[in-house]
Amino acid sequence: MIAIQTEGLTKRYANGRGCSDVSITIKEGEAFGFLGPNGAGKSTCVKMLVGLIFPTEGRASLLGEPIGSLAARQFVGYLPELYRYQEWLSGEEVVRLHAKLCGIPREVANVRIPALLEKVGIGLRSSDRVRNYSKGMQQRLGLACALVGDPKILFLDEPSSAMDPIGRSEVRQLLHELKGEGKTIFLNSHLMEDVESLCDRVALLNNGEIMQQGTVSEVLQQRPRWRLRIGGFTSSLFPWIQEESGLNMSIIEISPDGLAVIEAELEEEEQAGWLHALLIEQGMTLYESARAKTRLEEWFVTELSGKSHRGEKV
Repeated sequence: MIAIQTEGLTKRYANGRGCSDVSITIKEGEAFGFLGPNGAGKSTCVKMLVGLIFPTEGRASLLGEPIGSLAARQFVGYLPELYRYQEWLSGEEVVRLHAKLCGIPREVANVRIPALLEKVGIGLRSSDRVRNYSKGMQQRLGLACALVGDPKILFLDEPSSAMDPIGRSEVRQLLHELKGEGKTIFLNSHLMEDVESLCDRVALLNNGEIMQQGTVSEVLQQRPRWRLRIGGFTSSLFPWIQEESGLNMSIIEISPDGLAVIEAELEEEEQAGWLHALLIEQGMTLYESARAKTRLEEWFVTELSGKSHRGEKV
């Protein structure tokens, strides 16, 4: 079943910002990464999908229900990027308030909330006032609030931006667990490691428009690149190797003792074996050879390089 579908979704502001003609389809149970620089319009899209603002044009649905409708909102858990909770309440009281707003029966909430607070990592501090929480703890609290209604679709806008590396790792593991439970996750994040680890598909937004979208493997698709660590290498040999092999190659690292790391772009992976033989014939020692993995962050920077972007969020 289709969990999230948008067709020409557009929001125009007087200052020319917002987003335009956003069309995406996300299946139930998928994790979807929504990427883009600051000011791209990502948060505007999320706010339309959860029903906080209304589109200028286009349409969208959540599990077949039109966005903004009561039926659609019942499917949603939402952690906004800019979160504020009642600082005079305890963490547990904040989650109980959200449970009441979701219409969750007290007997269900009494079981669910303590388990949820433990799950997000603030169980031992659940009775402390929110004013005493760090930003990272408040973000964990926001996750608990987003999950208390047991939503089918989870919208997360920079869910671990305020956390330290341990906290980000714990949230990443939690999101994997939620995905394993069949929840649909819409992740807006600048942490490419999290997106690459979790998401099935991604879209890249710039200046309000989608530049690319597809599976992670599709957007990273390129000619195979091979990384080799070799000994006995000299820079003077490199032009000859490039000419003889006919391959696009680059030197990644080189040390005075002749230890080097080079990369070669291949048309077919079988060319790697031929390149190995060529290097060995020249008296070099092949220590390591493997396909170079393209990281999502590298793709993100490459796609946006030289392009203008608005720089401030709407």
